[in-house]
Amino acid sequence: MNKQANKSSTVKSKTAKGKALPLSVIVLAMGGDIDAINAVLRHYEGYIAVLATRRLYDERGRLHLCIDEGLRRRLETKLITGILAFDFKAA
Repeated sequence: MNKQANKSSTVKSKTAKGKALPLSVIVLAMGGDIDAINAVLRHYEGYIAVLATRRLYDERGRLHLCIDEGLRRRLETKLITGILAFDFKAA
């Protein structure tokens, strides 16, 4: 197994649902590692979906909950931008 595939499987194994995101994954994401950034996005995908949920009512007044895909993408982009701009040493 090559080094990239090994790192990818390590990132995936460290980010189980319901657990805190490991510092090593955060540091890799801050460095621009695509697999680590994707792991962070997967970790927060439920929270982002809740934030992007919109209440829509049909003509009979029934409530429908729908995810606003444009807002979801903007939130993901904002998270990625924040990860890449974060200065761990200053925090």
